[in-house]
Amino acid sequence: MSEQGPGDSQGPWWERLSEDFWRQADGTELDARHPLKIHGTAAVERVMRTALSTTVAASALATLSRRGRLQREFEALRFYEPLARAADASRVFLPPPKGIVVAERELSGKDIRRLQLRFASSFKPLNPFARPQFEAMQRNTCAHAQYWCHGDRPRPTLIVIHGFAADPHWLNAHALSLAGFYRRGYDILLFTYPHHGLRAERGNWFSGQGLFGSGLAAFNEAPLHAIHDLRVFIDYLQRRGVEQIGVTGISLGGYTAAALAAVDERLAWCVPIVPAVSPVDAFLEWQPTGLLLSRLMRSQGIGVAEMRGLLAVHNPLTYAPCLDGERMLIIGGAGDRVTLPRHVRLLHRHWPGSELHWFAGNHILHLGRGEYLTRMGQLMDRYAGSL
Repeated sequence: MSEQGPGDSQGPWWERLSEDFWRQADGTELDARHPLKIHGTAAVERVMRTALSTTVAASALATLSRRGRLQREFEALRFYEPLARAADASRVFLPPPKGIVVAERELSGKDIRRLQLRFASSFKPLNPFARPQFEAMQRNTCAHAQYWCHGDRPRPTLIVIHGFAADPHWLNAHALSLAGFYRRGYDILLFTYPHHGLRAERGNWFSGQGLFGSGLAAFNEAPLHAIHDLRVFIDYLQRRGVEQIGVTGISLGGYTAAALAAVDERLAWCVPIVPAVSPVDAFLEWQPTGLLLSRLMRSQGIGVAEMRGLLAVHNPLTYAPCLDGERMLIIGGAGDRVTLPRHVRLLHRHWPGSELHWFAGNHILHLGRGEYLTRMGQLMDRYAGSL
């Protein structure tokens, strides 16, 4: 079996996916039409990927190299596999309490009315092992978002989730031409992922370090934390009268957007962009994380399929989506060597009826971005109602 989809046979997806999935040749129908663009951007990205991989590996080693920590972390990971195998999202993504107060602070600006939102997150780690470390955090427990709000009436709202270490709002606004969507009548909510930006703990080397630098159990808890806080912001939007809410995200944000579509039935559309839906295989593809992860797995007597299962509790492939497939658009880069096309196809096969769009670029350089933004806008307009 190579890229067999999650619904093709019995057993969880991580056991049905080939052990060598991360080694398999890859490509798209664009390769023959745009060979220079695709192979050129892919070659550039292999160099950039090494820098990213080195950063991730260094962050993880800073924690896992402590005496006795590695064994305790792997023991803690075994807590999650039965939950993933049960594939019951309601047991994993516990609903936040209703009525959480979201503080608003208006920001200066001419063309776009911006509010800075924050609230004290009520999230508690699912795994008791992770709770003491989580409770010791000071900044990560406060949720943040920037809300572009017209303010005249409730409007269809697009939630945007950034990628790893890519939290600046201006960066995501540029990448997705969000000002254009705002001018068309949409409100925008830019979510700050746990361990990033204002949520990064003091002393972190960079924004996002805590995602990989807090241990393996904490890595599993971070997407659960993100989904919890996103659902609070959805509650907030609904209290303001917003009826049509959709979500998009890039890379880690695309992965999380896809997971949210498996948890919250209130979404009207979902657009994951370059989502790496099998993180273990992505880490094995990269170097030096591939070398590090392989050694860690061998030290614990764990194979690829088992490792996938230990990290599957937050994976969108683990759960049935709440949205109909026609409300989902998945976007992938034909030259992407961070999230290779095979990952994008896995999610497409998991979401029957979803649309799949390829652009001729890599994880960072989205050549033909205008074309996929047009398709994204068409999907949003179809389900947004009146603007």
